[in-house]
Amino acid sequence: MNIGILSRNSSLYSTRRLREAAEERGHNVGIVDYLRCYMNITSAKPKVLFRGDELGFDAVIPRIGASHTFYGSAVVRQFETMGVYAVNESQAIDRSRDKLRSLQLLASHGVGMPVTSYAHSTQDIAGLLEIVGGTPVVVKLLEGTQGLGVVLAETRKAAESVITAFRQLDANILVQEFIKESKGADVRAFVIGGRVVAAMRRQGAPGEFRSNLHRGGSAEQIKLTRSERATAIKAARVMGLNVAGVDLLQSERGPLVLEVNSSPGLEGIEAASGIDVAGRIIEFIEDNTDPEAHR
Repeated sequence: MNIGILSRNSSLYSTRRLREAAEERGHNVGIVDYLRCYMNITSAKPKVLFRGDELGFDAVIPRIGASHTFYGSAVVRQFETMGVYAVNESQAIDRSRDKLRSLQLLASHGVGMPVTSYAHSTQDIAGLLEIVGGTPVVVKLLEGTQGLGVVLAETRKAAESVITAFRQLDANILVQEFIKESKGADVRAFVIGGRVVAAMRRQGAPGEFRSNLHRGGSAEQIKLTRSERATAIKAARVMGLNVAGVDLLQSERGPLVLEVNSSPGLEGIEAASGIDVAGRIIEFIEDNTDPEAHR
């Protein structure tokens, strides 16, 4: 099978592991910088080209960066037009990357989340804080990733200052309740094909409420409760993602979804769990792709 990995950097851990896992199973692998792809959009014979060559894959694994979602999704969508199997479809990637839309979808399907408020005007700050039950609150940029653009405001005055500052930058923000009992930790559940294949508990560095490994957090393997497992699977399904990293908070009222990631990193989860997650992704592709359809 010919498998394409859409990634801007072939040396990234996740990209390397996916390539190794695919090659170990006898597949041909091409790593393609999706920003260097260009498209022939036609009803007769749609194409994706890279450095002058037409790309002919049976399946693609999108590793689309958050800052390039629009173009990356367009490339994935073009492959879909060509009948190429995409592990995560373009529409699902777009859906999960829009934080506000994803939260609205999760809420409409009854998935537990921290209480969240959203507004445009700084004149409505009092209402925002009232919705989430007062301070402390977590203020998030809609476009933030890996813990960037996430601020804990412990007092009303601090919250007002942060929200006002973000809005002066014309930034879209969410205000969420702070789940004190999580104690700076969250859970990453890795979902493939409607099953949780690995999970880890991430703990923030001392004095840091964000648990991102990129920000000095640590990780350990964890056995999920039945409720946590079911919540992660449902969240991935609502987003339409076959492969997803679902971030949960453990709260007194049960698991609460923070985010559903369409391009979850493999390094932390494989190190913490000892599970060949990259291999599981390739196995999923094998079970869901028909190479003969492209011959």
